Amino acid sequence: MGGISSAFASLGAFFGMFDPLCGPVGIFTLLGEGTLVSCGDAGWGDEIAFGVAVTTALALATLPLGLLIGFLVALAGQSEEKSLRLAAGIYTTIFRGLPELLTLFIVYYGMQILIQSVLGFVGYDGRVEINAFLAGMIALAVVNSAYSGEVMLSAFRAIPKGQYEAGDALGLGRGRTMVLVILPQLVRIALPGLVNLWMILLKDTSYVSIIGLSDILRQTGVAAKVSKEAFFFYMIACGLYLALAILSSFALRFIDRWSRRSEASR
Repeated sequence: MGGISSAFASLGAFFGMFDPLCGPVGIFTLLGEGTLVSCGDAGWGDEIAFGVAVTTALALATLPLGLLIGFLVALAGQSEEKSLRLAAGIYTTIFRGLPELLTLFIVYYGMQILIQSVLGFVGYDGRVEINAFLAGMIALAVVNSAYSGEVMLSAFRAIPKGQYEAGDALGLGRGRTMVLVILPQLVRIALPGLVNLWMILLKDTSYVSIIGLSDILRQTGVAAKVSKEAFFFYMIACGLYLALAILSSFALRFIDRWSRRSEASR
């Protein structure tokens, strides 16, 4: 699985006692003994728990990259420079129009072809394989950034231009005005849309199973094929995705309250 997957295995062993599925007080440990999802060699619990860790790590690693690229796209989209606005529009149109799975294939296979061509140009003829986790992260970040860029662009346009002028009048400069005045308002305005994009990103991680990454869907799919219990294991996958969505909703609700703390104090 490559270096990144090996790192996940090491972290999984180190933090095994905190595993909510196969840890000492994990769901599969307590309720799955003697069943198909029991932990250890007798069942598929450990494999599914590893898939949950990979899915969660992929979503968490993709989110900041997608938001950063989306923020830069939004800045370009509201720039006074026409070429930057055009480039931002082309970028969001392409990656919002392409299916996520097609984008994943382009990144995964296209990066291999590109790197292979560059290395071949300098005389290296060995085979190059791109790590599936890295390819999935880049592909999902590109798609997420196209949507988050539009959300942030709308938030930028909702902030009155007088806010920028006020920062200039106080002598803050454009950079400090952006950090101290604009960004806090941008987060508050864009947060509802970004919350929806996080939920979509969490579901879109299932696409990486196509390129061999051991996420929830791939692990439960392998278990379903081997055990001939497809309905059981795919229902397990449904439950895990719903559990991640519910946990995310609690965390996002806290972030939303935090972002609106200034309004509550008025």
